[in-house]
Amino acid sequence: MTEGIRVRQREQTRRALLDESRRLFATRGYAAVGLAEIVRVAGVTKGALYHHFAGKAELFRAVLAEVQGDVARRVAGAADAERDPWARFTAGCQAFLTASTDPEIQQIMLVDGPAVLGWADWRALDEAASGRHLAEELSLLVERGLIAPQPVAPLTHLLSGAMNEAALWLARATDPSALDDTRAALDRMLDALRAR
Repeated sequence: MTEGIRVRQREQTRRALLDESRRLFATRGYAAVGLAEIVRVAGVTKGALYHHFAGKAELFRAVLAEVQGDVARRVAGAADAERDPWARFTAGCQAFLTASTDPEIQQIMLVDGPAVLGWADWRALDEAASGRHLAEELSLLVERGLIAPQPVAPLTHLLSGAMNEAALWLARATDPSALDDTRAALDRMLDALRAR
């Protein structure tokens, strides 16, 4: 067997583990899914799983990183569709809220993520996935005078915290108008930042 074939097989095994774990974690939650079930549905051995991941928590971390990356791409895609800097910013923020209503994203990123990894590790992954992008957008808006001059780091954390808290609330909301109401509240909050 050539090295290229072995590399492809390892990649396929890793991909199967990630895909099946993501599906199981999203539908049933981290605590309800065991490693035996993961390897069974992925069609691999426990040895193959341990070749790629130290255990269930490390596998979950990899799944969470993918989910956060997917959300970051949705946010960037919505922002990049706008030409105006303010519209880019608000579209990205709104895209985050909308993405966070996806049940898969809610369960993995918002419910299990902080519980499994702990707040500090979850926050570090969140900052790596989307916090940097938010800080860049805010810096641009301050630079262009669309937001009053101020330190960007605290503003980034305040907005990120508010949007994450809103997303956590939306994950448990039963009111059908919750997303629309939250999006409207976010628009008002962001508009209050705008330099007059």
